[in-house]
Amino acid sequence: MAEETIPVGYQGVPGAYSHLALQTYFAGKPVDARNFMLFEDVIQAVMEGKVRYGVLPIENSSTGEITDVYDLVRRYGASIVGEKIVKVEHCLLACPGAKLEGITEVYSHPQGFSQCQVFFKEHPAMRQFNYFNTAKAAELVAQKKDPHMAAVAGAQAAEQYGLAILARGINTNQSNYTRFIILSRQRELVPEADKITLIVSLKHQPGSLYRVLSHFARYRINMTNIESRPIPGRPWEYYFHIDITGHLTDPAVQKALGDLPEDTTECKILGNYPADHGKEEKES
Repeated sequence: MAEETIPVGYQGVPGAYSHLALQTYFAGKPVDARNFMLFEDVIQAVMEGKVRYGVLPIENSSTGEITDVYDLVRRYGASIVGEKIVKVEHCLLACPGAKLEGITEVYSHPQGFSQCQVFFKEHPAMRQFNYFNTAKAAELVAQKKDPHMAAVAGAQAAEQYGLAILARGINTNQSNYTRFIILSRQRELVPEADKITLIVSLKHQPGSLYRVLSHFARYRINMTNIESRPIPGRPWEYYFHIDITGHLTDPAVQKALGDLPEDTTECKILGNYPADHGKEEKES
């Protein structure tokens, strides 16, 4: 019997890094990839059951966390069921026949430009125009067929839209990676899960953050990430996104999580899932 096709949503268009993350994470599985314009559109589709999973970027090794996604995951109550790390190699793409010295307009997502600052300092004649995302910029350049226009995007976008690569690997940091999370409406727990993402809000007391972190230290649980975000409608109050290692069935994890309510006003587990462990970096 044929395996059931899995509807999966991502932000952007074919050729985007999100699309690449989707393809690599679900490699070998029958997937119906559906693209959406906005991050929120993807999460809404997941929570409304229009797609089973959603793929969204959560942080970049060069430019840090993508705060909009942190806020959306919390607001909608989506569950994180996986992650995929993708190596980002930005290229300057243009229509076939275009010359590097003739490019005067370049389109890309602001993150794409921020990761290629040195390249653009070396090419001051190239004016930068912000666009929806890197692959959408490549699609625009392909449609316009203007030899003076270019896009900053991945090599997969060049193949998708029939563009030429005028310069490869223009990102300043050559060890440039983006971590994507896989979202679902329902929590999933597998035996190989070894990473837990949770959010906590702290009591307004001296040392409250120290006490929260001390619970993990007491039970020798490794914390791999912590990010603070303002709580909407409550000025100067914050919640924290925390990543720790472990499985929810581990006794030490259960004890640490059981102690957290003593020092928090909110504590919610967003997911327990297998970490990627930088597989692409090791392979490269």
